[in-house]
Amino acid sequence: MHIYLDNAATTALDPEVIDVMVETMKTEFGNPSSIHAHGRQAKTIVEKARKTIAHLLHASPAEIFFTSGGTEADNMAIVRSIEAYGITHAITSPIEHHAVLHTLEELAKTVKIQLDLVRLDAKGNIDLTHLEELLAKNPRTLVSLMHANNEIGNLIDIKRVSEICQQYQAIFHSDTVQTMGHYPHDLSQLKIDFITCAGHKFHGPKGVGFLYINASNKIKPLIFGGAQERNMRGGTENVYGIVGLAKALEIAYRDMESHQAYIQDLKSYMIQELQKAIPTINFNGNIDPENSLYTVLNVSLPCTNMSDMLLFNLDIAGISASGGSACSSGSDIGSHVLRAIDADPERPSVRFSFSKNNTKEEIDIVVAKLKEICDHE
Repeated sequence: MHIYLDNAATTALDPEVIDVMVETMKTEFGNPSSIHAHGRQAKTIVEKARKTIAHLLHASPAEIFFTSGGTEADNMAIVRSIEAYGITHAITSPIEHHAVLHTLEELAKTVKIQLDLVRLDAKGNIDLTHLEELLAKNPRTLVSLMHANNEIGNLIDIKRVSEICQQYQAIFHSDTVQTMGHYPHDLSQLKIDFITCAGHKFHGPKGVGFLYINASNKIKPLIFGGAQERNMRGGTENVYGIVGLAKALEIAYRDMESHQAYIQDLKSYMIQELQKAIPTINFNGNIDPENSLYTVLNVSLPCTNMSDMLLFNLDIAGISASGGSACSSGSDIGSHVLRAIDADPERPSVRFSFSKNNTKEEIDIVVAKLKEICDHE
């Protein structure tokens, strides 16, 4: 039996998504940039997908730009907004995804922007007072803060952050890769400049995502080469991927309420069972439902001698999860997120991330295996 609990890394394709992609592959091979009938039909399919996504997000289709995924979308938003608006100051957090953190660090070295990291509390929550202090000193700043952390699951109050950024006339970009398809995003109400998406995080295909660019923003392409995406991204569109992405998001919104309840119940059940089986277990980040991504649970285990072998032992047992430690070990530099929240470097950590395909029976097996590992270190 194989148990997959690494859904924050990627998810299995939904059968409905597979069906629509296969059908598109069979019948629609035209290049959307071609003016003949095959090309026009492919173009129509891409634009229909764009409209579907825009409708779900309460945005304009003209604000949705397809990309290869979240990393490209993050890079495009950050690099080109700094260039377009002559920004010399940026604010992010030490627990951002590397698609954001490494991009801003590189820009700090090459473009010479000033980069500030907003303070965190012991649980990894953003200090909004410190954010305001940083903004007050540097108006017209780029703020890049992810909606939900991919390792520990902490959620930010994205509406409140957007209001603060608006107050100080800051450009606000949020990596919403982990929350897209899991929470509703009403962009008619949220004052935000850029958000990003990767289809494979909500049972869509890999290699496709999108960048939302608020209509008030004008930036240049990151990738040149053609007039695709209304002159904003060169390269032939990934028609099959775009169709799958739109279908996956449509399904996610259709079933969101029931899936949220089901997956949150799985997470709460695992927390409860882990606390009973391993009383000295620690949870990294928030675990309360109001402030935590319901698909992610990060734990630190007391079996300190098993740090290097924990994931290996889980894998041998047929359990797929992600992990890391807060310290360096040889060439393994560990998790920058766990280091930033001062997680115990002696304890091995595991990120379990859930989907609609998981069951409580699987949770029971995983908890029993973790207890066995800790009891026999």
